[in-house]
Amino acid sequence: MVTVIGDDREGLISELAALVAQHEGNWLDSSFARLAGKFSGVVLLDIAPERADALDAAVRAHLEERGWHVEIAPVPEASAPGVHVPATSSPRLLHLVGHDRPGMVAEVSRALGAQRLTIDSFDSWTSAAPHGGGVLFEADVVVRLADGTDADAVRDALEEIAAELMVDLDLDDTPESGDGS
Repeated sequence: MVTVIGDDREGLISELAALVAQHEGNWLDSSFARLAGKFSGVVLLDIAPERADALDAAVRAHLEERGWHVEIAPVPEASAPGVHVPATSSPRLLHLVGHDRPGMVAEVSRALGAQRLTIDSFDSWTSAAPHGGGVLFEADVVVRLADGTDADAVRDALEEIAAELMVDLDLDDTPESGDGS
């Protein structure tokens, strides 16, 4: 697994992909985002153990000299001891909208955890409310319900956070994208 963060610039993904290909690695899954002038990402790779150290050195040399922070770590197989893989449903999409206030993400994540949900992705943003009504908090959260979790109980738990928080829980399975999110 490779994690990178640094000032946004052109060509980063292309450069990283070229390094992976040069070391005969296989790019399995990734997620990248730009936020506040920074670009960050995480990439899951499959690479032969005898090539891993050379790829590690090449990625670090190439990106760190350009001011990027790089973390590279092996990822245990899901069947390895100590790796928790909960029994869950297919992914479900939650869309949350409410008046923004400090602590909103903490409250939402606490409510989701109390309902035994696994979060696959959490994207949030703020925007101006219509007609000068302040600032709205919005989030798209892809979750997996633990076996036996009632979707209506999830909705109720989130709506308890605030009377003005609207929760749209897509009860249909979300389509799987190529990157797993």
